[in-house]
Amino acid sequence: MEAIGSMFDPLREFAKDSVRLVKRCPKPDRKEFTKVAFYMAIRFVVMGFIDFFVKLIFIPINNIIVGSF
Repeated sequence: MEAIGSMFDPLREFAKDSVRLVKRCPKPDRKEFTKVAFYMAIRFVVMGFIDFFVKLIFIPINNIIVGSF
């Protein structure tokens, strides 16, 4: 029984420290949260367009290279 308790002690300590950290961290207000969410949405859209154009360019090039064999 002692071995099982000693195995779970680090997990309990980690959980307790994690809860303490989350309680201590400052929480964003509504204005800050909406600003961060808006910027993240813009980043997702921009990254999506970059990915789309990269695939649009490289898929035909890959087909030409692989199709030539």
